[in-house]
Amino acid sequence: MLKDGTPIYKGKTKPGTINRELAALSHLFTKAVEWGWVVHKPAVIKRLKEDVGRITYLTVDQIERLLKAAQEDQNIQIYPFILIGLETSMRRSEIFSIRREHINLEQLTISIPKAKAGAREQPITTHLADFLVEYVATLPPGTPWLFPSAAAKEGHTINLDKPFRRVVGNAGLDTTLVVRHTLRHTAITHLVQAGVDLPTVKRISGHKNLSMVERYSHQNGAHIESAMDKLAARYRKAG
Repeated sequence: MLKDGTPIYKGKTKPGTINRELAALSHLFTKAVEWGWVVHKPAVIKRLKEDVGRITYLTVDQIERLLKAAQEDQNIQIYPFILIGLETSMRRSEIFSIRREHINLEQLTISIPKAKAGAREQPITTHLADFLVEYVATLPPGTPWLFPSAAAKEGHTINLDKPFRRVVGNAGLDTTLVVRHTLRHTAITHLVQAGVDLPTVKRISGHKNLSMVERYSHQNGAHIESAMDKLAARYRKAG
């Protein structure tokens, strides 16, 4: 254990995975205090130090393969889930909790009232907007959710892990590397590689601060080289 009380990690399970479990436990302690079950938290939970590592994202070719496999899958919700993730960078919980009333096709936005960093208006592409018009028309009459589920107490789907892994495998991709969050990583990475400024990327992705977005600016050497070539070209033209 470190001097500040943080445990030293030496196991095989990734620190990030353990931290997600610790976060859930910490939340339960908080709710227990809020509900009056206990007077104070029984323990202070400190997280393990995570290795930032390299961000995994999909190439354009891999995106096409993934979407094709999703369209061919038996689960009718997996394609819209993947498409929304790739074209908005929204988190899984944000996607599943979309209500039909949250979609504004005129302004090309989706309202997210309970986003991680606070309520926001999520911009969407015209391609996604066109798809949503057709998709919403196929939903059961009267359902308020974009991903309805009669079996879930929330009224909407909360998990598509199994069909997601199946689609990833059918697309010829590594199921251990391509996970749900890869969709978000992919959208943000491609925004950065397209030359979108980081404050705008932060606005689209819903990150709390720029430092989180800056991680993505170092993921592609060709992107950096292209930027430097543009700088050199301007200097040569000026000369």
